[in-house]
Amino acid sequence: MIHLNVPDMTCGHCVGAVEKAVRSVDPGAKIAVDLKAKTASIESTIEAEAFIAAIEDAGYGAAFKKSCCGHVA
Repeated sequence: MIHLNVPDMTCGHCVGAVEKAVRSVDPGAKIAVDLKAKTASIESTIEAEAFIAAIEDAGYGAAFKKSCCGHVA
């Protein structure tokens, strides 16, 4: 499971754009986007960097989600 912070999301349209960006990389990916937490969780065999690049190309920042102690979640 890939967990990303997507801090630039502000509305439902943003959620749809992030989902569309993820699906452009892997149409079969399972994705859960949480607008309130500004996160995206993706289940896929494709490397996380590909999803980060697609989300950034869609106009949103994306980065690996860090846990409370600073490790990548």
